[in-house]
Amino acid sequence: MSSWRSLLLRIGENCPEYGGNSDFKDHIETCSAVVRRELEHWGNDILTVGLLNLENEDFVGKVVDNTRSTLQDALESENCNSIRILMRFLTAMMCSKVLQPSSLVVVYETLLSSAATTVDEEKGNPSWQARADFYITCILVCLPWGGAELVEQVPEEIERVMVGVEAYLRIRRHVSDTGFSVFEGFDDTEKAHDEKDFLEDLWGRIQDLSNSGWKLESVPRPHLSFEAQLVAGKSHDLGPISCPEQPELPAMLSAISYGKQKHEAELKYPQRIHRLNIFPASKTEDLQPIDRFVAEEYLLDVLLFLNGCRKECASYLVGLPVPFRYEYLMAETIFSQLLFLPNPPFKPIYYTLVIIDLCKALPGAFPAVVAGAVRALFDKIDDLDMECRTRLILWFSHHLSNFQFIWPWDEWAHVLDLPKWAPQRVFVQEVLEREVRLSYWDKVKQSIENAPALEELLPPKGVPNFKYGGEEGGDRPAEHALSVELSGMVKGRQTVREVNSWIEESVIPAHGYEITLSVIVQTLLDIGSKSFTHLITVLERYGQVIARMCPDQDKQEMLITEVSSYWKNSAQLTAITIDRMMGYRLISNLAIVRWVFSPANIDQFHTSDRLWEILRNAVNKTYNRISDLRKEISNLKRGIVSAEEAATKAKEELEAAESKLSLVDGEPVLGENPVRLKRLKAKAEKTKEEEVSARESLEAKEALLARALDENEALFLSLFKNFSTILTERLHDAFRDGMLQQSSQADEMAIDLEDSSAMELDKENGKLMKKFPLPPLLFPVQVLNKFFLARSALRVLFIFFFVGFGQQ
Repeated sequence: MSSWRSLLLRIGENCPEYGGNSDFKDHIETCSAVVRRELEHWGNDILTVGLLNLENEDFVGKVVDNTRSTLQDALESENCNSIRILMRFLTAMMCSKVLQPSSLVVVYETLLSSAATTVDEEKGNPSWQARADFYITCILVCLPWGGAELVEQVPEEIERVMVGVEAYLRIRRHVSDTGFSVFEGFDDTEKAHDEKDFLEDLWGRIQDLSNSGWKLESVPRPHLSFEAQLVAGKSHDLGPISCPEQPELPAMLSAISYGKQKHEAELKYPQRIHRLNIFPASKTEDLQPIDRFVAEEYLLDVLLFLNGCRKECASYLVGLPVPFRYEYLMAETIFSQLLFLPNPPFKPIYYTLVIIDLCKALPGAFPAVVAGAVRALFDKIDDLDMECRTRLILWFSHHLSNFQFIWPWDEWAHVLDLPKWAPQRVFVQEVLEREVRLSYWDKVKQSIENAPALEELLPPKGVPNFKYGGEEGGDRPAEHALSVELSGMVKGRQTVREVNSWIEESVIPAHGYEITLSVIVQTLLDIGSKSFTHLITVLERYGQVIARMCPDQDKQEMLITEVSSYWKNSAQLTAITIDRMMGYRLISNLAIVRWVFSPANIDQFHTSDRLWEILRNAVNKTYNRISDLRKEISNLKRGIVSAEEAATKAKEELEAAESKLSLVDGEPVLGENPVRLKRLKAKAEKTKEEEVSARESLEAKEALLARALDENEALFLSLFKNFSTILTERLHDAFRDGMLQQSSQADEMAIDLEDSSAMELDKENGKLMKKFPLPPLLFPVQVLNKFFLARSALRVLFIFFFVGFGQQ
């Protein structure tokens, strides 16, 4: 990193680059001097302006033009983070007298006009409200940094923008984030709909800031220290920008077409939702609402731009330029991102590592805050979304593994008095199971010495459950003899054909299919049980033996049962083995779904994550196949373009060489030197072959993609059908036994499955009224909330739909 960049990044820090001096004014002067010295060498890369505008207006003019073009590119490419940061950078340049305030207002009005047009019911496309909301958010988030200067310099123009934002908020639709709420409070659904969404809440905070004279403590204003100097510089004009055209509504408007466009918009412009409130208000009661928002922006920006440098990220997180303590706010923000639905912005492991580094950077404060967050979330675990509960389990077990598994387990010893399905008991049980995966059984047992009764929740030691082991095989001598014979064949490296012949000619006729399958699977798993490498080797060498015995879903379901039986003491190895077998196509995803929903497994749905882990793996692997094929097809298409260009060029070179006159023995001859001509012909033929080969590869990959999409659709339908059956049966039994009473709203929530209309137009107000056909198992929704099973099922179903099937 060059010296000026290092200095620029560390303005305001007490660091060696500035000799331990913490005065930001001296930092800015020092950095500006270094930048001026290196201007000739780094002119195209520098994006700092400040005092440079006083000495080199042309250079700063180039910076302004470059910023405008970069913002325009970001708008066209729909790069949300770049748009947001560049808007704030423009506002900061305006504060430093580099940019004319009126130019900045024009940018605001451009975004505002586009947003208002988008949500207009007659002229716009309301399904793209996500983009419109994002544009308005970009305007509002700039005002804490430049609102005071805009009001002072262009009061009428900024007032016009504020009125426009208020008008926009009146015509847009309220966005409910209940579906993405970390806590499932169906009883509070009406309350949730009455609450402000993120944009409405942000507008309220900006209004409060405006009423207080735009005064806030969380935004540094270093330009004020140089105001007397900055006014002498030239204020540059930004130039116009334009927003991309909104997609047109489909000619035939339906719930599906409208929903697809809305989903596409929300994927490109993710919806901001309320921060997760973990701690009581007393922990952050001294903060003003706008200061809380600004601090959250700082935290999210650091997490975004330093996501590849966890230690640097933690260092910046603990040194934000705010005059108040924010440990609790920081913890809530990080947990909000970790538990964000449907998916966190970054991989969960990133947040895990950041929290670990923050605990080490602030040993006297942050570990206690994290512990408080865990206790608060544990107390609310009954209402925690199932996906978030799983993430919390994975994070907490990993976190404890980095701190010697130390935790006051005696505080949670009371979970043993709860039913086996109780969320708090399941949480403790799953955390301990994940800890065993990260360490070993005796170590985890030692960590709960202060609550020895919790040993009951520890998983069994992960030893295999081999039916045909021991001396003479116990009460199965015949099966034991077969297992020993098969082991000898494997050790003797006999071929798959020889093993298949032995099975079909000698074993199945004498012992039947079920016993044969059990012996073969259990024996091969036992041979591969020493390590993951042993398992892979066995599946690669003798997987075709299993494939020949299990050609259909019924037999594959029996195969999964044998795997589960062999590894019944290890949920981890059960999941790994089934996942590897699916990878080698020994097991289909539909067989896994059938096995998970088999009657023998239903009672485990609400007491363990074992089955859900296997189902998640199957869903993810199915979707990952599609993603990988799409990437390969995209690369092949680019390769075909390159191959076509190379073939065309080679052909042109050959034709030019053939048509060229040359002298051979003093006589004119059509064509170049025969040696070169031969080389050009060979090159032309080779490039043509490469083009043909690339096209054939593309056709093969497209065929595989079509097959994968069909498999994905079949998987979704199978999941939905099985969930529907399970939930319907259990709700029917509950009502029959008098365990639940049908709510008064049941008739209102019932859905006519024979209603073929997907979307109707409300003729009184012209608004779209959507009707989506759903099975009767979803009524009443208040009843479903009482069932841990139902919530688990819906969690997997809808995550699969949006992440997998929904992106086809």
